Amino acid sequence: MAVMRLGYVHARVTDLTDARSHYVDTLGLRPVQEDTGRLLLKAWDEWDHHSVVLEEGGVGLDKLGYKVHDPADLDGFEKRAQQFGCRVERMSKGDNPEVSDGIRIFTPSDHVLELYHDMTLVGSEVGSLNPEVFPRHLVGVGVPNIDHALITAEDVNLMDRFFAEVLDFYTTERVATSLDDDAEYIGTWMSAGQKVHDIAVIKGPQGKLHHFAFELGDWADVLRAGDLFAMDDVSVDIGPTQHGITRGKTIYFFDPSGNRNEVFAGGYRAYPDRPCVTWTPDQLAKGIFYVGRELNERFTSVLT
Repeated sequence: MAVMRLGYVHARVTDLTDARSHYVDTLGLRPVQEDTGRLLLKAWDEWDHHSVVLEEGGVGLDKLGYKVHDPADLDGFEKRAQQFGCRVERMSKGDNPEVSDGIRIFTPSDHVLELYHDMTLVGSEVGSLNPEVFPRHLVGVGVPNIDHALITAEDVNLMDRFFAEVLDFYTTERVATSLDDDAEYIGTWMSAGQKVHDIAVIKGPQGKLHHFAFELGDWADVLRAGDLFAMDDVSVDIGPTQHGITRGKTIYFFDPSGNRNEVFAGGYRAYPDRPCVTWTPDQLAKGIFYVGRELNERFTSVLT
């Protein structure tokens, strides 16, 4: 069985007009469907119908969708989740626009994960036959892909076990109180394939979102994004800077509703047989922000 990647983030926003300006005009996502109180978006190098769903009413994370390789895998994931003690529901084709049937898992951290095997194929904006390297009409930052999400949980050890035992993710890096088997985890970064992380979990309240991230190509793209955030008066949390954990280059910033976003570039290629990197709590600030080695209060306390 295989989870391939993060397919979509479904987030709540307080005002859809303001959110559209942020995600479309500044980040460069393209609207693909709009219903009353809901906007579906995709990035230019994504081929499935959408990767971001914004729904008006509140703030924070509604659910995360992960695409699996084979529809036959869903039965196995359902059984594993139930054996782990999670509540699982079946979802029908059409419950989410343009998304196949699948399963909905209520995680030990009170988040909702949806596993599905198919989404309507619309193609990337450069196509798949003799494509150009990017489309001429990029808007704003022009993010090419959704990348990962970071959520919070009271028991990070349990969530590390959940993603490993239920979904076959593996841990690339973690913050732990010691190297012993009974160490408490402060944070865990986990991959489903060769990305440095597809999901991260840090210690905090149940059911909360720290951020969801968009991929960029390199450090120059991150710096350019910072300039555009200044032009558009985007509220920047931290950056441009670099992580020690994952080695990614980053800017953290907020959408108009207060959901934290990230643009992320770099990192390293991960493999299941690569030894897990461990950071100790006394080096957490360096792990998160390698250059400045300082965590601001907002970064650790503001969640949605």
